[in-house]
Amino acid sequence: MDLFRYPRAALGVAVAALLLAGCSDNSPSKSPPSTSSSGTATTVPATSAPAGGAPADQAAAKQQIEKNWAVFFDPATSTEDKVKVLENGSTLRPLLALFSGDKNASQAKAKVTAVQFTSATSADVTYNLLVGNATALPDSKGTSVLQDQTWKVSVKSLCALVALSGNAAAPGC
Repeated sequence: MDLFRYPRAALGVAVAALLLAGCSDNSPSKSPPSTSSSGTATTVPATSAPAGGAPADQAAAKQQIEKNWAVFFDPATSTEDKVKVLENGSTLRPLLALFSGDKNASQAKAKVTAVQFTSATSADVTYNLLVGNATALPDSKGTSVLQDQTWKVSVKSLCALVALSGNAAAPGC
């Protein structure tokens, strides 16, 4: 199927893939996670955030956001590792489990293209959702939040994708 010729079908595939990919928590954090060679998220000490509109070490925060979005939207990442990089991830475990068997999710990945800090503990994220080698949702908008010393994919971002799928009864959204 040509994803660009059938945008509604592509959107459905993309949303299903994103839902399978992961969740994030929404609380302040001081240490950014990194990704190990196996793709799992780990926590790396971060500098404290200033009182202003961005973290003290913006480069490290941006790097952590990019890594955690990649981990969350990587079909090879376990549900447990996705829980770690999703805002309130343990609460949303049932949502992740619900979609873990979807075949479309095994083809989806996200690539962060821009990060704009809106405060020391939140950032707007622009990303492309890929299904296979095709960009299904270019220039998509989401948010990251600093929670438990980790920059995470926000619940708001996940639930926006759930809403696009038409699944209003998704647990946690």
